Amino acid sequence: MKYFKYKIGDILDFEIIETNGNIIKNEDLKGKWIVLYFYPKDNTPGCTAEAKDFSSLIDEFKNLNAEIIGISPDDVEKHKKFILKHDLKIKLGSDENKKLLERIGVWQKKKMFGKEYYGVIRTTVLIDPEGKIVYVWEKVKVKGHAEEVLSKIKELQN
Repeated sequence: MKYFKYKIGDILDFEIIETNGNIIKNEDLKGKWIVLYFYPKDNTPGCTAEAKDFSSLIDEFKNLNAEIIGISPDDVEKHKKFILKHDLKIKLGSDENKKLLERIGVWQKKKMFGKEYYGVIRTTVLIDPEGKIVYVWEKVKVKGHAEEVLSKIKELQN
């Protein structure tokens, strides 16, 4: 069952606070490819690996006119520490009130060790320069994901 509430061709309006305190809006990035990746929490093994993988490919993404923004419910201060600790080269956005996470459907009930809790289902959304969703990866597996996203952008640009 799909949980992501938007479909290919939809415009995903978003407004997110970046670590420098600026607000990033989808309309501010028109003309660029946008990689929005939603992840559960800073400084956890999978989330750290994913952020480092995207950071290691940042120059290739920039050469393709692509902006990468990782979004989690962590606050701006936690994001700043995460970026410094791991020398991340990508932008991180904070959705503390979970409005965007809930609206798009990635804030879901999860189960671990028999306990239920709410959290982010790791998801990546690719938006084209016109602002339309062109690809969605649901329930992302971290290993090789950044390379897969890069390949998809190259494929769509050709």
